[in-house]
Formats: sequence, C-alpha cells, structure tokens
Amino acid sequence: MDNNILEMKDIEKSFGVVKALKKVNLELSKGEVHALMGENGAGKSTLVKVLTGIHQKDSGQIIYDGNEVEYKKPKESQDAGISVVHQELNMMNHLTIAQNIFIGRESVKAKFFTDDHVINKKTKALFKMFNMEVDPKEKVGNLTVGKQQMVEIIKAVSMDAKIVIFDEPTASLTEKEIDELFKIIENLKSKGIAIVYISHRMDEIFKITDRITIMRDGEYVGSVDTKETTKDQLINMMVGRVVYEDPKQESEVDENANIVLSVKNLHSKDVKDVSFDLRKGEILGFSGLMGAGRTEVMRLIFGADPKDKGEIYINGKKTPISKPQDAVDNGIGYLSEDRKQFGIVTGMSVSDNVVQSSLKNYVKNMIIDDKRIREVSEKYVTDLKIKTSSTKQLLRNLSGGNQQKVVIAKWLEHNSDILIFDEPTRGIDVGAKSEIYSLMNELVKLGKSIIMISSELTEILRMSDRIIVMCEGRKVKELSIEEATQEKILHYATARKEGDIVGG
Repeated sequence: MDNNILEMKDIEKSFGVVKALKKVNLELSKGEVHALMGENGAGKSTLVKVLTGIHQKDSGQIIYDGNEVEYKKPKESQDAGISVVHQELNMMNHLTIAQNIFIGRESVKAKFFTDDHVINKKTKALFKMFNMEVDPKEKVGNLTVGKQQMVEIIKAVSMDAKIVIFDEPTASLTEKEIDELFKIIENLKSKGIAIVYISHRMDEIFKITDRITIMRDGEYVGSVDTKETTKDQLINMMVGRVVYEDPKQESEVDENANIVLSVKNLHSKDVKDVSFDLRKGEILGFSGLMGAGRTEVMRLIFGADPKDKGEIYINGKKTPISKPQDAVDNGIGYLSEDRKQFGIVTGMSVSDNVVQSSLKNYVKNMIIDDKRIREVSEKYVTDLKIKTSSTKQLLRNLSGGNQQKVVIAKWLEHNSDILIFDEPTRGIDVGAKSEIYSLMNELVKLGKSIIMISSELTEILRMSDRIIVMCEGRKVKELSIEEATQEKILHYATARKEGDIVGG
C-alpha cells in the first residue's frame, strides 16, 4: 500500500531455544489506529522491541517510511520518529513535569545550565495543544498515576513522532483521562501520525481502532478491519478457544456461612465510616469509579495506611492491625493493584517469590532448604499453570498474567484464608483473565474468602457473590448479585452525595 508507513515482514526472533517470534507480519498506514492484540506471551512486546531496537531480529524485513531499517538501540528509532508510551511508567519522581518530558533534550544556556524557562514554556504549549491544564513546574512524584501516564503520553508525542506505540495506555487512567487520551489519538490521527495500540480492553479497541492484528504464541494469526469483526471472533483468534464471560446468575455462598472478616466504621482522611462483612467461601466485589476509596479501604484493613478509627474482626475476634505484618500473621493476603511495586520482586526467581512471605518455614539451623523450596514452587507452577521455563526463571521474564499467578502462589503458601485482589486482571489478556477467574473460583471452593476490587463492571458481575459500591470514600450501596446490573452499579457509583441517590 502506498500509504504504508511501516511494514514488518516475516520477523523471527529467538532467545536461546525459545522461539519468541515466528514469521510475524505487521502493516501500518499513515493516520490509522492499528490495534496489536494477543494473550500475554503472544509476542507483542517482543515485536515492538525488535522494531524499536531493544532487540535485533534474527530474520525478516522492516521497511519504515520507504526504507529498509534495523535499529541497534532505542535512541535510533526514537530519532527516526518512533515513540513508545510504555505500560510501566518510567518517570523520575524528583524532577518536574517539564524536566521529565524533555530529559535528554533540554535547552541549555551558558553551555552548562539547563534553561528551565524554555522547557516549561514548551511543556505548557504541548498540553495546551491537547486542551489540558498543567503546571510544568509540578514534581512528577506529586501526580496521580493517571496524571503521570498523561505526562508519559505527551512526552512521546513531543518527539515529532511518525509512529506512536501505546502499550496498555488506559490501565491507570480515569474515565475523564481516557476521554482526553482518545481526543489526543484522534488529533494525532488527523495529523497523519500512525498509532499502534496495544490493549486488552475490547470496548476501547472497537471504539478507536481502524484495524487489528492478532498474535498467538509468537505467530501472526491475521489482520482484520475493526468494523468487520466481533468480540467473539477476536477472542477466538487470540486464544483459539471460547472464553466464558457471562455474569454470575446467583450467589454460591450460604447466607449462614461464617463471617470471616468484619469491618466496622473504618475511617481515615480518604475513607468515611465504611462497614461490611465477608463470609467464608465468598467473593465480595468492590466497585466504584477511580478515586472512590476502594484501595484505600483495603490498605487500612491490611495495615499499610494508618486509620483514624474503626475495628476489624477476624472470625469474630477483634484483631488490632497497625502494620502489614499484623495482617499477614492473621491470614490476610493482599494482591496489590501495582504488583511490580508491592507484590513481587522482578529481579528474583519464581521460587524465591513464592516463598517470600513464608521463608522462615524453610530455614533450619540457619540453613535454607533449597530442595524443598524448589519442590513447593514446582507444585504451584503445575497447579496454577504458571508458564515458565523453570522455577529459577527471573520473574521479570514472565508475562503479567503469570506474574499475578506467582503472587497468588505466594499468599497460598503463606496459608492466607482471606485474600484481597486489587484489580487482579489489570493489564492481563483475556486468556489469562479466564485462568485467574477459574483459580479464584477454585480458591473459594477450598474455603478461602476473597475481596475483589475491579474497575471492570463485566468482571464484577461475573465473579462476585455480593457487590459493595463506593463513591468518594463512602460505601454507597450493597447489592446482591441477583439484583445487580451495570446500570445500577453506575447509578450508585456516581452518587457523589447522599441526595444523589434516587430510587433503590
């Protein structure tokens, strides 16, 4: 096609004996939004890394802007006009917004000193171009994760890009910020800039993309026009199987089941007198918009943040929890939304992560029982279907879904009976999602109890036995799964003050 800005033909890449890419193709036109989809581990990230010079291909062709290219390092592709907005933020918190955006491209005066005035002015102009108000002098560390993501996006756009690659860009954004992002993408598209959009969120794919390329197990499956395909067809192409997505019809928990956790009048600067019970074998869903206070409640329960008042009862017994170790000692496991910061150590092996919270059980006479650690880890790898070459594999080399399974293994090994799942499938593909869902259902059948925070209403309705809806730090409504609908949840989730609640 004459309008092509990029053609990747028959790209192959191996790491040792593992063939990561096998004859993969990608065609990208000027001014189009092209989705790249596939399960985690399908090869999407590897393909992007080959394009941008992080990895070198073993064979195949890359034709960019009419010329065959092969970049040896990321700066070469960046200088050529290929920008990447990564899912994992790469901000320097101690620097300002402007300094982060122009790092490495600073205006310098007197040959030695950075001219902050110039980059502040440029930053203000960039944000104004996209109708966004920002103080360029604000430290990035003071921003919300969503705002940091927007800074990362503006940074990529500022590099005179011909291609911008978005990797799960909306994972940390509010609905308002997502709307702003889509406007930015439309703006870029109108300027003839090509967009590669990597996301697992089907509604976004159908809303903003023109074409979709699907990968599976390192191979090219095919490309389709977005308007001419359906969600079921995409899922089938990605995973080669039907993924069950119907909502739960009725609670599977006996209403007389024991209450394993009771929270009474929990209060802090972000949480306003929240009370609820969790029953044995139950999945209790917490729904609400970004900033509703759901994570803040869980951090208070887990002792990660100080509470002003409130009581926590575990199996009917009042239990003081002032730090995370208190919660862990009382059988509570917390799978954080930000698993890379709070859930796992990516530079450690699978087995080291699995026993991270229960290492003392593997030490005798000051000697670590490595053989037993390996055996236990291998059992979890088998039971949880963790895709890894061995338990010695570093966690950073696993896909997001498999990293999440390792976090679950860690808390199971610690024998946690109450598990808090905060956005358990954030950034995880549909196939891995289905496996996480099956695993959660198995856990409650074994008598574990789960609190699940999710921003995806389909996930809340599919998994929960009961749903608590929050808004601005308040518990607004408790719904049985039988009465819950997306419309009802959103109705209560937007009830910013008591008078906003109309009807039942």
